[in-house]
Amino acid sequence: MMERIVQAIESASALASYRERALSWAPEIARIDPGPIGAFMGYDFHLGPDGPQLIEINTNAGGAFLNTVLARAQHRCCDPSQQTAATKQALDGFEDAVLDMFEQERKKQRTDSMPSCLAIVDDDPQSQFMFPEFQLAEQLLQARGIDTLILDPSELEYVDGALTANGKRIDMVYNRLVDFALDAPAHEALRRAYLDGAVVVTPNPRVHALMADKRNLILLSDPQTLRDWGLNEAEAGYLASAVPKTRLVAASNAAELWRVRRELFFKPVAGHGSKGVYRGNKLTRRVFENILEGDYIAQNFVPAGERAMKVDGTVTTRKVDIRLYTYAGKSLLAAARVYQGQTTNFRTPGGGFAPVFQL
Repeated sequence: MMERIVQAIESASALASYRERALSWAPEIARIDPGPIGAFMGYDFHLGPDGPQLIEINTNAGGAFLNTVLARAQHRCCDPSQQTAATKQALDGFEDAVLDMFEQERKKQRTDSMPSCLAIVDDDPQSQFMFPEFQLAEQLLQARGIDTLILDPSELEYVDGALTANGKRIDMVYNRLVDFALDAPAHEALRRAYLDGAVVVTPNPRVHALMADKRNLILLSDPQTLRDWGLNEAEAGYLASAVPKTRLVAASNAAELWRVRRELFFKPVAGHGSKGVYRGNKLTRRVFENILEGDYIAQNFVPAGERAMKVDGTVTTRKVDIRLYTYAGKSLLAAARVYQGQTTNFRTPGGGFAPVFQL
């Protein structure tokens, strides 16, 4: 079901009218279409009595490499009856699927399919929570014959049409930056190389603008408009059932949003990592005024599912959401995030990533 929802979203995002609307609020750099469609898309869902509910979309979704290692370890010790063919196939085929994904991304911009040198780029990568994942990605790609570097963008140089680092020419970047438009001064070399078409960047600013800008949830939660734009009835039906109603926060609807705030969740349009988000039932008037001054959307609140578990010998409950990692609308891996509190986090005792086994 979740994969069908993902495919419906990607069909909607390919509609000319959808793209025109999404790009109308995007930065100028997003109007450039170099070809790649985005490695490791992440679709986050809450599960409930009404089926999967889409919470958000991410273009540089972290955790796939770590979750593969975790799921394989869990798979080795679980009851054989839980070792379904679908789960085993996803885990056994992960490395091949990742390699094919990067090959396809490169082919969409270059005639040759394999990069000679790929850089995994993030700000101060060794300080990042996901740094072990970068190392796993590096190991996988190196083992498949792709020279791979983990770099801070300040290590990149762009001279005479070549993006280089450590004396090596970089022809592909696996982009883990959260500066989605590559606007920061520290990202200038990467930005210029991208604009000149000198390097394949995935995911890139256009993919973020079309898929992960949270204003797009306004479009995806309006199935009738999507039908009018050409989305078929079946896919519009999936979105009608799975995408909570979302609206833009503005002065013109402030009174109504304040009145129904307890039923809403407020998110910055370009946010990431649950930063700057607010559950409506906890809003103060002062915080709401700050939201009105920023760029926010308001999404109908959908409670997370819960799972009973034992932590330090005590049975307790934790919230759970599901992340589907995909490429070109096809699932690469499913993983859960277990947490306590208003939003997903990795600080909860007994929380963090957890494997998902398909039954």
